Amino acid sequence: MKYTIKEILAEKKHRSWSYPTKNWMYYQEWNNALFFHYKINPAFLKPFIPPNLELDILENDAWISLVAFKMDNIRPRFLPSFPPISNFGEINLRTYVTKDNKPGVYFLTIEAEKLFSAILAKSLSGLPYEKSTIKKTKNSYKANHPKRDFILDATYTIGNHVENKTDLDLFLTERYCLYLYKNEELFRYEIQHLPWKINELNCTDLTINYHLDEINLHSKPDLMHYSEGVQVVAWEKVKL
Repeated sequence: MKYTIKEILAEKKHRSWSYPTKNWMYYQEWNNALFFHYKINPAFLKPFIPPNLELDILENDAWISLVAFKMDNIRPRFLPSFPPISNFGEINLRTYVTKDNKPGVYFLTIEAEKLFSAILAKSLSGLPYEKSTIKKTKNSYKANHPKRDFILDATYTIGNHVENKTDLDLFLTERYCLYLYKNEELFRYEIQHLPWKINELNCTDLTINYHLDEINLHSKPDLMHYSEGVQVVAWEKVKL
């Protein structure tokens, strides 16, 4: 079910703080999302976290997530989307951070299916986009990033809807900002979407090989989720 932007902005009960009063600047859809979550030693993540940004911890554990999905209909506020550029497969490797009581995500790497989309997204957002080979079917998601020797190969079925989300489910999915560190400056992008509707994810075959220094993610996540996706509005970044 598609919602209007007015309907997306009207739903606020699930947020822990209000979104900006300024006009939003970007619209996008994150569809058919696969979440592979890993519990990780906070000491391994701290070297990747910028100054003045705090690693978010739940019950003494840090988490890192590999999220593979379809980016659709991304566009600026006053322009239509252009499918050859606006629609593409994306994989991000993210961890969980907080500042000023605003928990958000921090991207360690981002891969995009299309070269021009990766170049444009990196130029406009400052986020660490790189081109990768990505192929998606109804029940599989495959990616290969030879430059970093990253591999994702998942064949899956979608399980039961998660009716009662745990504190961990919420910690890993309900984040309404993202942080960017660029040229020794810290920025925040505020976002708004309806709560994620999540399902159990059952993988019949799964190969994951992602590594950054001491961080090595392999084929046995601690938790997995699937979501049909969310419609997202975002504001321009703000320097902190």
